[in-house]
Amino acid sequence: MNQPALLSKQNIIFVLLLVILVAFPFVADSRTLTILLTQIFIFGILAMSYDILLGYTGIVSFGHAMFFGMGAYTTAIMLKEIQPTIPVFIGSIVVGMILAGILSFFVGLLTLRLKSHFFAMLTLAISGLLLVVAEKWRSVTKGNDGFTFRAPDVFKDRIVFYFCVLACLVIVFLLLRRFVNSPLGRVLIAVRENEQRTRSLGFKTLHYKVISSIVAGVIASLAGSLYAISLRFVNTSMMTMDITLDALLMTIIGGVGTLVGPLVGSVVIEFAQHYLSGLARNYPIFERWIIFFGIIYILAVVFFPKGIVGSILAKVSKWKQQDQVPLPEPKERLK
Repeated sequence: MNQPALLSKQNIIFVLLLVILVAFPFVADSRTLTILLTQIFIFGILAMSYDILLGYTGIVSFGHAMFFGMGAYTTAIMLKEIQPTIPVFIGSIVVGMILAGILSFFVGLLTLRLKSHFFAMLTLAISGLLLVVAEKWRSVTKGNDGFTFRAPDVFKDRIVFYFCVLACLVIVFLLLRRFVNSPLGRVLIAVRENEQRTRSLGFKTLHYKVISSIVAGVIASLAGSLYAISLRFVNTSMMTMDITLDALLMTIIGGVGTLVGPLVGSVVIEFAQHYLSGLARNYPIFERWIIFFGIIYILAVVFFPKGIVGSILAKVSKWKQQDQVPLPEPKERLK
């Protein structure tokens, strides 16, 4: 007898992990770890948004940071210019998501008609253009220097902000899981596997890819808003290629097309960056910690070619298939 969907092993594991994360601030009195986990949650949201493009639609984008930066700047500017309250904060998230949705719609229409690497290069060019605008529009963005702002008073307690970001992560994960398992999500997977055949079946693949781009852009904007609050500071570094590369690495290391994979990738990347840079204070050899970080990435790709979660799922699937193989009849065994 099949288990009900709510009682599946996967859901039970998710609930147990959620309980552990909820209990963590009360069990471990570590401000550093609380802040680090908050950063992991934020970049987990960003990586999941990138997985919608790369993992479920087969789109490689080098301009994903522009949506992240748009959310960060929208929240920072509104909190600075209006007032640092929860209603303004929520309103800034909504405005940032709307702006990111509009931008991703037009970027999608302009670029998604192109093939693979041409699309990637054009998204990089558009992202670079917006970065230059942010650098030169100093009256609003303060350029490379950036600016600080006050967050709502309730977020002065890092534990409150921790739970806020955790709640956003859970909501985004559930919504995206529903999205990729919907008929629309199945069409996106078909586009990834064979766009020409999907088009021959009567689907307007451009429309579906634009929808994917909008969903990814909106979620990335949410991650940017939360990141700005975590720092109480914003500058043009939030729109650079480094942010996009972080999301790409998290997705690849964790497992493309799994949603859980990007979360695992964000844990690996953030912990590696934190502890390798920390070791540099005591051991001179780790001053070039980025080299060791590159070695970790190479080892992850070599030993987990489908990503950590993807490789594990492949192994489990293989074991299940072996268990289902019927044993030969006694006569066949003698032969």
